[in-house]
Amino acid sequence: MSFHDDESSDVGPSGQSRLESFLFSCELSSKVPFYTFQGDEEEDLEHFLELRTVCLGNGAKEESNVVEVTAMNHQGKTISVPVANLHIKCLPMVSLGEFELKAPVTIRLKAGTGPVSVSGLHLIATQVEDSNLSEEEEEEEEEEEEEEELPAIKPAKKKQKQ
Repeated sequence: MSFHDDESSDVGPSGQSRLESFLFSCELSSKVPFYTFQGDEEEDLEHFLELRTVCLGNGAKEESNVVEVTAMNHQGKTISVPVANLHIKCLPMVSLGEFELKAPVTIRLKAGTGPVSVSGLHLIATQVEDSNLSEEEEEEEEEEEEEEELPAIKPAKKKQKQ
């Protein structure tokens, strides 16, 4: 599932959801072993972190670097899961695809000294009320209403030859 800036999708009969995406990146090392991703506290916004890649940075040592993610599961419990075990000689980078998590999310360098770069997308979902429809959407709705109001067209009667 991929999202683009300002993409809109239906979420139900009462409104729509607008999704914006922004580039995300953080670097983990022995000096900074974790990063916590949190969204704004506004009620009408939902923040998601879509992790894409985890890779060793320049100067990484010959050791295992384990990256762990801590977030909430569907029951609201916090769980920690290792997502990458990187080594400079055999696996310097891992592609996570589109690994999407709802904020807050903590990314931790569980083992190793790094540096490890984590990148992805910061997704912000906003609820949009029906009254905030764009002008184009309003025009489309008006055209649909006009089409419904037109009477049925009857075929013309042919004149009979005399």
